[in-house]
Amino acid sequence: MTKGIDISYAQTKIDFAKLKASGVDFVIIRAGYGKYANQKDAMFESHYAGAKAVGLAVGCYWYSYASNADDAKLEAKACLEVIKGKQFEFPVYFDIEEGKQATLGKAAISGITKAFCETVEGAGYYVGIYSYASFLKNFMNEELLKRYDVWVAHTGVNSPSYNLPYGIWQYSHTGRIDGYNGNLDCNYAYKDYPAAIKNNGLNGYTATAVPIETVGPVPTPVSVDSYTVVSGDTLSAI
Repeated sequence: MTKGIDISYAQTKIDFAKLKASGVDFVIIRAGYGKYANQKDAMFESHYAGAKAVGLAVGCYWYSYASNADDAKLEAKACLEVIKGKQFEFPVYFDIEEGKQATLGKAAISGITKAFCETVEGAGYYVGIYSYASFLKNFMNEELLKRYDVWVAHTGVNSPSYNLPYGIWQYSHTGRIDGYNGNLDCNYAYKDYPAAIKNNGLNGYTATAVPIETVGPVPTPVSVDSYTVVSGDTLSAI
């Protein structure tokens, strides 16, 4: 298990070195929102550079306002434009939680989520879904939640009220950590995302090739004399 925070334009003047020294392992940054690339989060570039500079693992999320699958595809394309050229050790998450979206119903929300995830995944990224526990349970198809990694939000409890698999749990919105003078969203991650992403060449990384020497030495061919089996031979005699 590793510990992390998620941040956006709302958090400024962050000392990432102090955060890391305080036990933070990863940071998930809001890349932006909506369906236009110019809706990039105002602190995305700064947060990305600051976290990378001290060796923190980084992921990102895109906040959705989509009301249909076509909008979701536009949001995905805007997200891809904003994150182009960067490397992420954690997934790219689709953040869907708007109250207006909840009124659309499970089928529509699942279609919106699928459209975004398929578009981003098709561009070579490890994609996931973020929302609070009740939204995921009430407005998302189970097969979709099993298909993509889930980052579930449920604060003030000992464990999230969510029965399907999840890779990250956002357990607090009021965390206090040395390195930032204010409340922070705090998370636990239960998967080794950096290894999976780097080894598979996702999120801007090139797949890791296994060196020949780690496989083991190539055996030396053994010369075997030919022999014709005749009636009465036994295995021990041969």
